[in-house]
Amino acid sequence: MVTNTERRFGMEYWKKIIVLLCSGWVSIWIYRSALSPVYPQINASLGGNVSDTALGSISSFYFLGYVIMQIPAGFLVDKIGKKKVLIPGFIFFALAAFIISQASGISMIYLGSFLAGIGCGSFYGSAYSLTSQNIPAEKKSFSTAIVNSGSAIGSGIGMILSSYLVVQLGLPWQIMMYISVVLSLCMVVAFGIVIRGNKEDVAFNQPKEEENEKPKEAVSMKTLFSPAMLFTYVLYFATCYAYYMTVTWLPNFLGTERGFEGAAIGFSSSLVAFASIPGALFFSRLADKFMDKKVRFIVTLELLAAAMLVITVQASTSTFLMIGLIMYGFLGKLAVEPIIISWLGENAPTVGIGTTLGVFNFFGMMSSVIAPTLTGSISDTTGSKVMGFYIAVVLLVVGSILFLISNLKKAKKQ
Repeated sequence: MVTNTERRFGMEYWKKIIVLLCSGWVSIWIYRSALSPVYPQINASLGGNVSDTALGSISSFYFLGYVIMQIPAGFLVDKIGKKKVLIPGFIFFALAAFIISQASGISMIYLGSFLAGIGCGSFYGSAYSLTSQNIPAEKKSFSTAIVNSGSAIGSGIGMILSSYLVVQLGLPWQIMMYISVVLSLCMVVAFGIVIRGNKEDVAFNQPKEEENEKPKEAVSMKTLFSPAMLFTYVLYFATCYAYYMTVTWLPNFLGTERGFEGAAIGFSSSLVAFASIPGALFFSRLADKFMDKKVRFIVTLELLAAAMLVITVQASTSTFLMIGLIMYGFLGKLAVEPIIISWLGENAPTVGIGTTLGVFNFFGMMSSVIAPTLTGSISDTTGSKVMGFYIAVVLLVVGSILFLISNLKKAKKQ
């Protein structure tokens, strides 16, 4: 049903949802990517005695809060509605960014990062409940790719702004936290204006319940952790590990180990994010066209992404390094993620699909807690972050092989 407001502004509700959720990811990822390019400045402001392990833990504390919030947020979305979860969550996010801006020690930054993760953790379940209920089925894959592209846009903007404003112009690193406060409060207003209450939701894709329909059973642990499902979780863990390790430490790696300076650090790092947008849109279209070849698409993209990371760390010239970064963005997480989620939806048990997706996302996001701190520890021990990239490559290769073998065995049985 088209409302008077939609007639007046010429945009259907589901299209507004796409724009709103894409903007939500932009605001979250500007925050997520803003601190890593300015780790040296943060260290200097705290006395210059903070190790790389401690700096990497800033990101880990954020993702710890984010992971912890996933299941409670999903429960609250079902109980009280998306709007009532998103608005307090982003107010909490704004408060957390302000706490970081006022920090006088690394512990206070950890606290703010953890609270920011809690606040941003309200977004995932709410966002994909909105897309599930309001985007027409025939437009869902491509629309979801557009929503997901907000994370790439935000990541690129955050790295460029942080490098330019702080590294090149010499402004205090806290300026990026003030920007995050303003953006999160703008999103609070947007959520309040755009999102309908539960009773008003269009629910395009919700099946009608039969009067005598039996209550749905919970998914069994045996089904939830069958080899095919388990190796999918492993693959997604590896995919997210490589991505979050890269977006956390790439700016620092380019500045300290490859001689990049000033805004060039943010611009070069942002290539991963910006290259992922056409990759996500192109491969989501292609996978929808050749639906029976999704496993091949997934494995091929994962292995090519691993190869691009090797090229990035082995490159002897800036040109080859940039090619490796661009191609990793084009072939990496944001390109393959919609296809993995689509495959999961087709192969997961029909009973308990929500639980399966929750476990799937939990495994993926756990990597974001581990990768930043582990890579920082490797840097402290070896004096280089190269080994961190190689660990990501090994995980991608192993995860892809296990995923492929499990699907070949499944196909053979069928």
